[in-house]
Amino acid sequence: MTFKLKSLPFAVSCVVASGALVAALPAMAQTTEAPGATSASPQRVVVTGSLISRTNTETPTPVQVLTAQDIQRSGKTSVAELLTDLAANGAGTLGTGFSGAFANGASGVSLRGLTVGSTLVLIDGHRMSPYAIGDDSQRSFVDVSNIPFDAIDSIEILKSGASSLYGSDAVAGVVNIKLKKNFTGTRFSADAGDTQHGGGATHRASLSTGIGDLDNDGYNAFITAEWRRQGAIKVSDRKQFQWDQLDWRSRGGNDLTFGVPTSRLGFLTAASSPFLYNPSGTNPAGVTNVNNPANYQFLDSNCNFTKYRAGQCAVEDNVGNIQPETQNLNVLLGMTKKLNQDWELAFKGSMFKRDNSSNRGLGAVYNPTSFTGYNIINNGVIQPGVGAVRSTLFAPGAAVGANLSNPFGSAARLYGYIPGVGANAAQDNTATTTRFALDLTGQAYGWDVNVAGGLTKSKADIDYSGNINRAALYSLINSGQWNVLGGNSPDLINQVAPRYSNSLESKLNYFDAVGSRELMQLGAGPLALAAGVHWHKRSWNAPAASLTANGTVASTSAFVIGDETNTAAFAELQATPIKSLELHVSSRYDHFDTYGKSFTPAASFKWTPMQQFALRGTFARGFRAPNPAETGNSGSFFSSNGVDDPILCATGNPTAAGTPVTGACAITPTYVQRPTSNLSPEKSKSYTLGIVAEPFRGLNATLDYYRIDVKNQIVTATGNDPTFEPSFIRGPASPVDVYTGVGTNTVIATPAVGPVLFAESGYINAGTTKTSGLEADIGYRWRLPSDYGIVRANLSAAHTISYEQTVAGVTYQLAGTNGPSVVSGATGSPKNRAQFTLGYAKGPLDVNATVNYTSRFSALDPAAGATDCRTIAADITGRAYFTGPTQPEAYCHIASFTTTNLNVQYKVSENLTLRGAILNVFDKQPPLDPNTYGNSTVQTAYNASLHQAGAVGRFFNLGLNYTF
Repeated sequence: MTFKLKSLPFAVSCVVASGALVAALPAMAQTTEAPGATSASPQRVVVTGSLISRTNTETPTPVQVLTAQDIQRSGKTSVAELLTDLAANGAGTLGTGFSGAFANGASGVSLRGLTVGSTLVLIDGHRMSPYAIGDDSQRSFVDVSNIPFDAIDSIEILKSGASSLYGSDAVAGVVNIKLKKNFTGTRFSADAGDTQHGGGATHRASLSTGIGDLDNDGYNAFITAEWRRQGAIKVSDRKQFQWDQLDWRSRGGNDLTFGVPTSRLGFLTAASSPFLYNPSGTNPAGVTNVNNPANYQFLDSNCNFTKYRAGQCAVEDNVGNIQPETQNLNVLLGMTKKLNQDWELAFKGSMFKRDNSSNRGLGAVYNPTSFTGYNIINNGVIQPGVGAVRSTLFAPGAAVGANLSNPFGSAARLYGYIPGVGANAAQDNTATTTRFALDLTGQAYGWDVNVAGGLTKSKADIDYSGNINRAALYSLINSGQWNVLGGNSPDLINQVAPRYSNSLESKLNYFDAVGSRELMQLGAGPLALAAGVHWHKRSWNAPAASLTANGTVASTSAFVIGDETNTAAFAELQATPIKSLELHVSSRYDHFDTYGKSFTPAASFKWTPMQQFALRGTFARGFRAPNPAETGNSGSFFSSNGVDDPILCATGNPTAAGTPVTGACAITPTYVQRPTSNLSPEKSKSYTLGIVAEPFRGLNATLDYYRIDVKNQIVTATGNDPTFEPSFIRGPASPVDVYTGVGTNTVIATPAVGPVLFAESGYINAGTTKTSGLEADIGYRWRLPSDYGIVRANLSAAHTISYEQTVAGVTYQLAGTNGPSVVSGATGSPKNRAQFTLGYAKGPLDVNATVNYTSRFSALDPAAGATDCRTIAADITGRAYFTGPTQPEAYCHIASFTTTNLNVQYKVSENLTLRGAILNVFDKQPPLDPNTYGNSTVQTAYNASLHQAGAVGRFFNLGLNYTF
């Protein structure tokens, strides 16, 4: 009898099985206290998900805890990398490898695949200002990419709805990042690492120093400073791998190599050398216009017609990023003072600064026939076609920039890359997060009291380049000032590709007051009450950049101007009516000045019939309040799924008679995102039911079922509402190349209508999402006999049973598919994710191996109408890997992905610890995925949210810690 393992890698299964065998060994694996020994009273702590302190940290709600030691053992060098690998982090997660994201460079967490907007991220249990740029221009989230490692004490991930305690956004769960409370002495840490395949060199250094013992001196003050630099990995650094190649002909697709003319492009495209093309030449019998060398004039000697048609004038993308260059500078200052026996005052001030550079690949090209203009939106008013150039043709003998003229007897087109303007849509982003927080804790009249207040701000200062002022460009060309071959003065380049800046800001100031106490004895334990109030005011001031607002260049970012004020009161009761049963009930009343009120109750229980086993469960209502991007003065331009122009590509056949060569079939049209003032909040119900088992000392296991039902989801109409019919606004029709219907032959003709400029898409409360699944955490710690060391093993796994979206009465099952592809770069919804760690420690040696696993999933997205494997890439991304040819069945699924990380630490002395790590030990490459747009450019066919570690490749890191 044979069997095959499909869900988890075989290696992980073997390790888990070996752990089970270890569990069967004799009791020598356990430790016992010496006779007569007395243990100190267990410390009471507040665990995320409750306001009441407790000694048993295994709560009725599922909470995963990552300690500072866990973080060190991971071998990672950033919080963003660490949280990306969480098994519970699902569809809609935002990684740093998606250069086309509105919030590129930032990173967010999406528990249970419900987007970054439905996971609340707290710092020390309090709200933090969201990033100044929304995910998909809409969803507010806290950027976790610039929180320094050495400032973190622990990270608690609450995997349950928690709006009854924390308010809006805690629909899928809460990530509470707890910073260090105190520090004494001095500690220096440094790391240096590099990738095997080039690019991505990383350096990090941190220094922490503190004075004062809180118990003996009555105070503690410390400061932690961290610097980190991560080098860029260019698209060209990985071109030896299949997922980073543009020529798909060997796989049954198209050749998308830049500068290579193909029938898909009508054999006309910008190449390494600019050229003039006569679209109305006199041709020998049997020779079409595009195949006649006499109709071409290449403007330098590096390329000619023969080389051009042979693909020898190709252009390589040396600027696009797989991983952007990033530099972080972080400072945390903490001070705690004991005021008297019962009261403490703590202050934390932090400045986390991230500089990153990003772009969208190769620089801009000339417009061969016309320019339809830029679309702008200001204060709700849309103005299309600003700066349009009706014809970019050059009359016979007319100047084609400096020192050149049209030699043909009819109007000519100019093809080529615009020289000197740099990478396309480049951004240098300085994101600065500041936080000043006061916490007053103590006891009064039998109450444990915590009063807190904070000022938080996220600011993004962005320098833009590589965006083209087309009106200025063609004015300079036509007047003979611009040299189309290059060598233009800085002043001319600045007129064509102006550099400009913008500042975007998000502020959130808060006040919290919580008191808790035991009211009375009830049954087998005390009846405990916690109650509190919350207030926060958020302002979001992210105006459009000046040159975007007036239409000089294309839109570079979304704009949002708005604010909200939230006041809330909440309470929690905890009781132990019988010895084995723990009960919690909580509720919260919120009032937002933007829409009104929300009331969210919750209840949970934990039943422990024996010391080794417990049953637990929760029920919670939740909500997400509409934010200023959805209801305020806001707007953005975006594109998502591919469609065929309903008029210009009515048959879906890209070479049908009368179909324009470009801009008709498999296009990704621009949409104007509109706010909607009367949106209702998203509302949710969540349930969990699970077990906690500790059959013997050293083995801990939890298994939890969850279900979350969300209704009134706030989404953009396009891609989410099957009944939505976009009303396309078009530019004027002008003569272009169209197919004759005979092979790939073309003629010049004026289509019946002009090209699509945009369509409007407003926010709507549309449909519901229901997701359910299982999550398991199994940990084992075994002390080997004869003091041979300690073995640690832990498995964290998440399985999605169902992920249903219902819109306009139609339900779509998205678990294990690419849906919802309109969210955060088409991250996909794999059914299974798992993380297995195996560690060994003996004396000064500590070794830790981590295996991260993501299961295969379908490339289809039924919710977006992408249900045919033969056209899936074009339907979801508009990318032309297989446009024309039928997409092979092999690309209808994205393969599973497994990486292994190894981290070794050795304590040389009391003061010095050395460490080394290899990430992606086996250099696993990401699976091919031509069906997502959430990556660098069309050249990179992989999923940057789920499989970025594969694109980076094997990474080596060495470091040390030294304490003084």
